[in-house]
Amino acid sequence: MTAIAERTDCSTDVAALVPVVGGATTVPLVDGTQRVYANLDYAASAPALEAVAARVTEVLPLYASVHRGAGYLSQVSTALYESSRQSIARFVGAREDDVAIITRNTTDSLNLLAGVIPAGGRVLVLDVEHHANLLPWVHSRPGQGHSATIVPIARTVAQTLRALADELARQPYALVTVTGASNVTGEALPLDDVVAIAHAAGARVAVDGAQLVPHRGFSLTESGADYVAFSGHKTYAPFGAGALVGRRDWLDAGTPYLAGGGAVRDVRTDRTVWQPAPARHEAGSPNVIGAIALAEACEQLAALPSGALHEHEQVLRDRLVDGLSAIDGVEVARIWSDSTDPVGVVTFTVAGHDAGLVAAYLAAEHGIGVRDGRFCAHPLLAHLGASGGAIRASVGVGTTSEFVDRLVEALASYLADGARSSYEVVDGCWAVVADTRPLIAVHGLDHLAATAAAACGPALDD
Repeated sequence: MTAIAERTDCSTDVAALVPVVGGATTVPLVDGTQRVYANLDYAASAPALEAVAARVTEVLPLYASVHRGAGYLSQVSTALYESSRQSIARFVGAREDDVAIITRNTTDSLNLLAGVIPAGGRVLVLDVEHHANLLPWVHSRPGQGHSATIVPIARTVAQTLRALADELARQPYALVTVTGASNVTGEALPLDDVVAIAHAAGARVAVDGAQLVPHRGFSLTESGADYVAFSGHKTYAPFGAGALVGRRDWLDAGTPYLAGGGAVRDVRTDRTVWQPAPARHEAGSPNVIGAIALAEACEQLAALPSGALHEHEQVLRDRLVDGLSAIDGVEVARIWSDSTDPVGVVTFTVAGHDAGLVAAYLAAEHGIGVRDGRFCAHPLLAHLGASGGAIRASVGVGTTSEFVDRLVEALASYLADGARSSYEVVDGCWAVVADTRPLIAVHGLDHLAATAAAACGPALDD
């Protein structure tokens, strides 16, 4: 792993902290040149660590069915899968009696948790949340017995905490669910305070750790939180696995997430006896390779020197915010005036310019990948005055200072001189008019026309 160099100002280069797959991949620009792809979209999906890819290659020849196979490789695969579960739980500081359930992603984990809330339990959630930590609570599935209250965020952290406390004092709640770090601005309420307020009122706390766990680390034991959900594809292991880790009792007693093989002890035509967690919620053949990949990513991040991950991202985030703030017409979004220590996620708007157009320009003319839209956080974007969309840049272990500087310089150039190419909206996405950039020569793309419209895909607001 590459050591992070001493830095005192933005003139010092910052290298990648950990090697990632594709870190040197080049992409074509509209002027006919190639540039190393500046991936500033870690908040959506992070690249795989090179160590994770190597681990997957190592275990693929050993893959077989798990948990009931008599064959030697079945026993090996079972041991690898269960060992991975332990590594994942350890990475988030699970208590001895906590349980770790392998899921698909954070959304899957939170929907699973929503299905085991005790009958009649109320859930308290803020309108700052990603839809994955909002919709499962307010749009419960048939048979789920909980109800939800949405508390609007206030202008400051202190006022928002007070609003939470006031609502918890008004009526009993089973669960308070909060983001560990906003996928829009990187900000969060102080978890220690949230946990103390909730526990004092008799409520449990669930943490949406999608943006927190890969960027800061997290411990159930140290924080006192009851549950945490996170995704492999944001934790440098994009192989389709995520996790829900936390208190066992609700998960042992709640309705099984999926009905099927592996989740049961005995099935008759007139009754079913279910397993306790984690098997209770892992029906069907599990994603063994995804779990192993996520465990490897957790172990690699845990092995970093203390504070290295935090320092790397903070330096890059500060560099990005300082650079963006120095450009007239660019406004960096912030939820609370008194928030501290955000993770490496920065959202901004460019006055008078469509976010999608700016993002398309950055990609086509500078080889920069950012996100535009409302980031699956529509109520929050409305709070921020950006209901029409914004631009998000996010950093991670593979980000360098060159990527950050390139974004700042490209935006300054755009506002000073405009785009060199012409752009139009095609199927809801901004695209280069008569784009001549070649597609990368890889199987599966040969049927597509080499146009930005083809690469754009369906219009999404994630």
